[in-house]
Amino acid sequence: MAQLRVHLSKSEPTAYKALDAFSREVGRIARDNGVDDRLKELVLLHCSQLNGCAYCARIHSDRALAAGITYDDLAQLPVWRESGVFSERERAALELAEAHTFIHRAGIPDDVYDRVGAVLSESEYLGVSWLSVSINAFNRVVIAGKYPVPPREGDESAPAGQA
Repeated sequence: MAQLRVHLSKSEPTAYKALDAFSREVGRIARDNGVDDRLKELVLLHCSQLNGCAYCARIHSDRALAAGITYDDLAQLPVWRESGVFSERERAALELAEAHTFIHRAGIPDDVYDRVGAVLSESEYLGVSWLSVSINAFNRVVIAGKYPVPPREGDESAPAGQA
C-alpha cells in the first residue's frame, strides 16, 4: 500500500497561498508584457509535460483548449521542434520555457538567449520567463505530493474499464 505523502499546500497553507498569489501576479506581468492566453498556456503546459506533472498538465490542457488551442496543437506540443504548427514566436517561447525548466543543466545558454531574444521582445521574454519560474515551482509542489489524476467520469477516450 502506498504511503500517504505530506500535502504541502494543505500542511502549510500560507506558503501555498503566497505561491498562488505569486502565480496570479506572474499572470498579470505576462499579460501586461504582451503574452496572450494561447502563448501562456503553451508555456505552462509544456513545462508541466517536461517535469512529468500530470496534475498540472491536465489543468493546463483544459485551459489551453479554452484559450483556443486545438487538439492538434496539444498533440504536437511535445514534438514542437519537429512540427510546423507553431509560430516563430511560440517556438521561441517554448525554447525559453525548456531552458528555464532544465536550468540546472546549463543555465540559459547564450545561444538560446540570443535566438529567443531575436524573436521575443524584452517584455515578452520577461513574461515567458516569469511564467516558467512560476509553473516550475507549482510542478515541484504537486509532484512531491503525488497529487492524483484519476480518469474523468464519462471520458470516452479512456480504455475500456478505465473511465
